[in-house]
Amino acid sequence: MIHVIATIKTKPGCLGALMDVYKDFIPKVQAEKGCITYTPTIDHDTDIPNQRKEPDVVTIVELWENTAAFRAHLIAPHVIAYRERVKDIVENVSIKVLDHV
Repeated sequence: MIHVIATIKTKPGCLGALMDVYKDFIPKVQAEKGCITYTPTIDHDTDIPNQRKEPDVVTIVELWENTAAFRAHLIAPHVIAYRERVKDIVENVSIKVLDHV
């Protein structure tokens, strides 16, 4: 299994628009072969000292059976359509693909 952490920074004030897109997108990803978990999250407001709360950021917490399943996800038709839908509201995307230690 691999963990994937995707960080999506929207343009200012566009977080709600991105979350609207996710309403239809999440079930499609969760139905993909090899997807174990796909969960969009936003920063929780706390007073914990080392937390960096970032506005307009969605962090996707993912668990995939293997790298091949994740690679297939990246080129799935609904993912390509998603990218087209959000291209004007997303400022930056970064991903980390992680192994268990």
